Amino acid sequence: MSTLDFPSLKPSEIAPATAEVIARFLPEYMDREDFSVVLGAVPETTALLECRWDHVFFTGGTTVATIVMTAAAKHLTPVVLELGGKSPTIVHSSANVRVAARRIAQGRWGNAGQTCTAPDYVLVFKEVVPAFLEQLAAAVSEFYGSDPQKSPDYGRIVSGHHFDRIVGLLEGGTIYFGGQHDRADRYIAPTVLVNVSPDAPAMREEIFGPVLPVLEVSSVPDVIDFINARPSPLGLYVFAEDPWAVKQILDSTSSGAAAVNECTVHPIIHDFPFGGVGQSGMGRYHGDWGFRAYTNARGVLRHSARVDPRARYPPYERHQLLRRMVMPS
Repeated sequence: MSTLDFPSLKPSEIAPATAEVIARFLPEYMDREDFSVVLGAVPETTALLECRWDHVFFTGGTTVATIVMTAAAKHLTPVVLELGGKSPTIVHSSANVRVAARRIAQGRWGNAGQTCTAPDYVLVFKEVVPAFLEQLAAAVSEFYGSDPQKSPDYGRIVSGHHFDRIVGLLEGGTIYFGGQHDRADRYIAPTVLVNVSPDAPAMREEIFGPVLPVLEVSSVPDVIDFINARPSPLGLYVFAEDPWAVKQILDSTSSGAAAVNECTVHPIIHDFPFGGVGQSGMGRYHGDWGFRAYTNARGVLRHSARVDPRARYPPYERHQLLRRMVMPS
């Protein structure tokens, strides 16, 4: 075991090109003696976790987070974990359906859905399901054209492994639109699934890809029960113009963050307390919240020695005034 006096960054090996960019360019803007960038996979990560750190920050999935937290616990090292999860999105019957569809489409299919705050599934009130699906399809066509594979604004899946994993999720429901995929190009089209069972694979794991399950609900209590039957998510998004419906949902559920008539974009707000709860993480960062998370608030008390009243010291029975104060007759 060793103790390092400078921070280290460990980019994900799943995105090697990004990791190499970080390792190449960061030293051009920061003092090389103040940090290091470690490239590699499991052996390098394991070696890093053997060190005694002042603090560990990890973003990723719960499986690796458990390993990170276990290693940190050996040294009683504090951690901040940002873990994602299945962020539910609610489209209430009072919602502006067109705006909801456009914002959900941007949040779900930006970066081909590989965003930790992306809407993971949508609970739509049955009165507006047809209109919502229609507007969702229209938004995809407007954003990415009739063939999203040719769009310069539509991304690709980060690896072959994740491509295969996401394609496997397509079997969990009926494809409303999309579903096309090309492994050589690591392309999966923007896809909406309907008639999805709550027990389908697409509803049991974080999708982290361009597949969006849409489920029908009938009431606010149904929404609350559905969300509370699952681990607390990183984000929870409510599209509604009915303030009472919004209040009921937010007051009766738990999530790392929440947004009303918006989704996905809250991490770009500088002083927003960003982070998860339970299975979606712990701790908060960004702005002042990040400063507090990564520093030690050490209190320092200074007291004069010029005045040293005898009453503060035992034996206390000799101090009649003190006895009257603590033992009134």
